[in-house]
Amino acid sequence: MLTLFIHIRILDLLDIFFVAVLLFTLYKLLKGTAAINIFFGIVAIFLLWKITYALKMELLSDILGAFISVGIIALIVIFQPEIRQFLLALGTPSFLSRYSNRFRFLNRWFQSSYETDIDPIVVACQHMSNIKQGALLVVTRQNELPQIVNTGEVVDALISSPIIENLFFKNSPLHDGAMVITQNRIKAAGCVLPVTKKKLPRFAGLRHRAAIGVTEISDAIAIVISEETGQISYCTAGSMRHDISMATLQQKLIIDLSLEEEVGSSTEKEIIKKD
Repeated sequence: MLTLFIHIRILDLLDIFFVAVLLFTLYKLLKGTAAINIFFGIVAIFLLWKITYALKMELLSDILGAFISVGIIALIVIFQPEIRQFLLALGTPSFLSRYSNRFRFLNRWFQSSYETDIDPIVVACQHMSNIKQGALLVVTRQNELPQIVNTGEVVDALISSPIIENLFFKNSPLHDGAMVITQNRIKAAGCVLPVTKKKLPRFAGLRHRAAIGVTEISDAIAIVISEETGQISYCTAGSMRHDISMATLQQKLIIDLSLEEEVGSSTEKEIIKKD
């Protein structure tokens, strides 16, 4: 057994580190879903297989090895949504932004700015929040979500607060779906979004579940206005903040869209003062 520790190389330590990071990332993706129990079971079987292999228990090691080999195909089927979510996360800048403190140089390299006028969005959200008008807005970044746009009615209009408010008016035929905003234009309304499988508080309705669902599979930003309370929720990367102020909404949009130098200070001061 001593020889196992004598020949450890630096590459072996790096291998262990990257495996730990991979397992932790998978755990964060699966946390709160039914698949987390399956994930723990797979890890336990794999560790048991490695232990039996190291102890030269050939029969049990062969059985566990065969189970893991055959089970890979079944795991791909079971974890298809989670694998897709993980691969999408790797391809978006938001994945690096979560670890900006550790990989700051990479985060700067991949940081992008998106041409979106946030003032009409903030003004419309403020008006709809005051009158408790339910709404669900999706602001895209790198991924423009064409598959989501195709589920709704194409609008392709220059973004403005009156258009946003009119489309979400309770008598409008498109008020139940989501609005997709891309590069300063309202691409579509009445869109259907994927719903998250996470366990959410009771006050979270279908709009909140859809907002989390679309941000789980993309780098988009989702804004929800509750029809019951008028509270505004802000969602990115599958995480949601409830009941935020107008000033917080504007600040988060500026940061997440990298618009620090493009947005004037006059509107910000006005909204913060009103808030």
